[in-house]
Amino acid sequence: MDILTWFDINNTLVNIPIGGGYAMSWIEAIGTIFGLLCIWNASQEKTINYLFGLINVVLFAIIFYQIQLYGILLLQLFFFCANVYGWYAWTRPTSETGDMLEIRWLSKQKMAFTAAVTVLAIAVMTVYIDPIFFALANVTVDIMNLLGADISRPELSPDAFPFWDSVMTILSVVAQILMTRKYVENWILWVVINVISVCIYAAQGVYALSIEYAILLFIAANGTRHWMNQAKKNQRKTNGMKEDKVSAV
Repeated sequence: MDILTWFDINNTLVNIPIGGGYAMSWIEAIGTIFGLLCIWNASQEKTINYLFGLINVVLFAIIFYQIQLYGILLLQLFFFCANVYGWYAWTRPTSETGDMLEIRWLSKQKMAFTAAVTVLAIAVMTVYIDPIFFALANVTVDIMNLLGADISRPELSPDAFPFWDSVMTILSVVAQILMTRKYVENWILWVVINVISVCIYAAQGVYALSIEYAILLFIAANGTRHWMNQAKKNQRKTNGMKEDKVSAV
């Protein structure tokens, strides 16, 4: 078998008896497994999550290319870069003493700024989501054609859920950025994203994806619990070190 056929979305691994039936391809199954491994290891604060994340992003970019979701394909470039940066940020010392990045909460100032930017971005994208994604899709196609792909521009239909789609897109970007800096709030956002995703995909009849995001919801909830506990431990350790310095003086 030609190795390229493994990347073909029509190369079915298994037919799932959900709804009217769902043919899951090899590339989707493998990409999903690596995605789950990425999220689970991230919830456990294991740096290897970024390796799994990079594989997941590449495989899903190939899927989105084949099903002509070029705007979402271009979004994978952001997630690829975020995974590379996150890997770097989690493994490099943050000070001359060799301290590594620790799990913590956003400060009140950073929380207010992040919330304001997020709400504004969601509002703008909700209004302009169709032209934004149409433009992204066309830009992606033009770039691919420059590389010799020779594909035509897609004819896209208006977004079925503009507000909720905007919420999921913006929150995903924000959550990914917060994860690279080890802020607890990233998991709270992933919980919200996964709840919305389960409902949206179920409403659209894509039950396999709905089940997948239900699993991700469980992992995100567990990640929230684990990171909250770790943030408390780190805060107590930091406070203890400050008290020791004061006593020494």
